[in-house]
Amino acid sequence: MGVRLRRTARTVALTGALAVMLGGLLGGCSADKPKPAPLQSYTQTLSMRTLWSAQLGSVDFPLALVARNGQLLAASSGGSIAAFDAQSGAQAWRAEVGAPLVAGVGSDGRFAAAVTRNNEVLAVENGRVLWKQRIPAAVVTAPLVAGERVFVLAVDRSVHAFDALDGRRLWSFQRPGDALTLAQPGVLMPAHNQIVVGQGGRMLALDALRGTVNWDVAVGTPRGTNEVERLADLVGPAAREGDRACVRSFQNAVGCVDLARGTLLWTRTSGGTMAVAQDAGQVYGADASDRVTAWKADSGELAWTNETLVNRGLSGAAVLGSSVVFGDGEGLLHFLSATDGSLQLRLSTDGKAVVGTPLRVGDTLYVVTRGGGLFAFGAR
Repeated sequence: MGVRLRRTARTVALTGALAVMLGGLLGGCSADKPKPAPLQSYTQTLSMRTLWSAQLGSVDFPLALVARNGQLLAASSGGSIAAFDAQSGAQAWRAEVGAPLVAGVGSDGRFAAAVTRNNEVLAVENGRVLWKQRIPAAVVTAPLVAGERVFVLAVDRSVHAFDALDGRRLWSFQRPGDALTLAQPGVLMPAHNQIVVGQGGRMLALDALRGTVNWDVAVGTPRGTNEVERLADLVGPAAREGDRACVRSFQNAVGCVDLARGTLLWTRTSGGTMAVAQDAGQVYGADASDRVTAWKADSGELAWTNETLVNRGLSGAAVLGSSVVFGDGEGLLHFLSATDGSLQLRLSTDGKAVVGTPLRVGDTLYVVTRGGGLFAFGAR
């Protein structure tokens, strides 16, 4: 699973040759890419099955799923936004927005929002497009819909707020930053009537009504001698457990922040590119080589590691019961014990790479593949 970089509108775009070179350095496809670790034999200690599946259409971005009011919402690259009954998989509605989409969908249960390849933010209600608004930069993070507002984080790290009813722009926020940014989903989440966003290696809380900064915490510290080495953008989605939000800083660190106090709880050096997960006791994530690590949630101390899935192109992590789950580049789901990292179960999807981060809702796990397959897994 490659890593994409992007320069902001203030600078020229990366040349094709340089982009290819950086992709190879940071995990993109190349001729000498390490072979995935062979699948290990294991003793099954967990029972799960496919509850239902559906087809979205092709997905060439890290799709973020969202569940609201008993429905699961998803989007395809071709321009479809669809809502499914979360239990049965029956389609409730589908909207064709007339343009390719570049990020997942956000929803509060009434309004759904997405962004097109032409940098247009749009809102949908019951399958009907309500409005469109253009913003000046590309978007790869799914919009957030909350409090009858639509919030958008662009790749230039700007944040925009719109009225969900009519698309009126309410405020925009941007601070100076490095020209080179990470073109993969960032942190955008609600907390205590605030909007928590990633700005480089920092986590900020913005007042939802005015867009002003309430607190600002550094999770990753840029280091190195060039723009690429100094990249430390926070990778979304952040994992939240109560007021503790844990997140990865790209190829830099994993850390946790107290959302109520706006303070850093801990940070640990960790080179990785995909989102972490957490439960009450531990934080889980895979590094750039797909070595899985668990850290103690209260202190950041190492709990365990698992190296049996190296180079398998792991997705972001998800916690389901006593398991931590990763998808891989061959469409497999690996369920590891949260206690010691041992393999509990392996399930198949459609053979295409799992994109984004699996979504857990209650006792059900939802997964999307690059082929557009949407799968729901639950206990037997």
